[in-house]
Amino acid sequence: MKFIDEAKIYVKAGDGGKGCVSFRREKYVPKGGPDGGNGGRGADVIFIADNRLSSLLDFQYKREYEAEKGQHGMGSMCSGRDGLDLVIKLPIGTLIKDFDTGEVLADLVADGQQFVCCKGGRGGKGNAHFATSTHQTPRFAQPGEPGEERNLKMELKLLADVGIIGFPNAGKSTLISHISAAKPKIADYPFTTLAPNLGIVKFGDFGGYVVADIPGLIEGAHEGRGLGVKFLKHVERTSMFVHMIDVSPFTGRDPKEDFEIVNRELQAFNAELAKRPQVVALNKTDIPEAEEKARELLKFFDSSGIKVFLISAATGKGLKELVNYVGSQVAEFKGRK
Repeated sequence: MKFIDEAKIYVKAGDGGKGCVSFRREKYVPKGGPDGGNGGRGADVIFIADNRLSSLLDFQYKREYEAEKGQHGMGSMCSGRDGLDLVIKLPIGTLIKDFDTGEVLADLVADGQQFVCCKGGRGGKGNAHFATSTHQTPRFAQPGEPGEERNLKMELKLLADVGIIGFPNAGKSTLISHISAAKPKIADYPFTTLAPNLGIVKFGDFGGYVVADIPGLIEGAHEGRGLGVKFLKHVERTSMFVHMIDVSPFTGRDPKEDFEIVNRELQAFNAELAKRPQVVALNKTDIPEAEEKARELLKFFDSSGIKVFLISAATGKGLKELVNYVGSQVAEFKGRK
């Protein structure tokens, strides 16, 4: 299924039904009193988070949603039926914003969480409501109130405990495919991953934790270069990062420089992200030259106080130690919340 993480839609709650102007017309009752009923309430527009959804794809095809109007009042004191609320399901992690003002209206982070976005209009009163001892035959009724309407922007931000970050081709997709049941597309060219991948990693009695493989970041990503801010937003909810760095001799890149560039991009996009805990996974150390290079890098990372693992996402080298350490950190973090 195509991954869509942004959408713009228009929603309108139902208008209230009109009140009725009516008078009793019965045999032997030549001057029956007013008996116009009230209009029904217009339906609300309600968003609800559903863990079975993973994309905003549906909103690419339908962009306008209007809830049911309240039924008009009728004679014989019959009130109109209320409109049936319009329930729209969204993936967990969806941020709902007012498109015109940018105001954040709701952040749906739990399965079943609801947000009433637009309230339906109140139904109008029928003429029976306005009858008094001095005005016994009112010939007017209230119109229904209009329902609220809004232009909305929706942004899906993945909910993951751990974000796997790094340059394109660092091995992020290979890692997530080995430590979880996720099966991302893997190939040896930049930007193979065009959508974040989620996987659940089993870990001891804790049960497991959710990892997200974030498409490759490059210098200038916070300004939109490469895949840019389209995917940077998906790391905002993670509690820690696994920073993968390719140390094979074939890249022609400087691992220290790659590490610093990615962290500068996190800082430029959201300063809080740069403060999140990180562990570094030096990948492709099954190659002798790469392992030698990785051991030289340990001093650089030790001076920064960063935990480092020498791994091979392809062969499984070092993955058990990495998974267990990250799992213990996630369990500790969740225990503090």
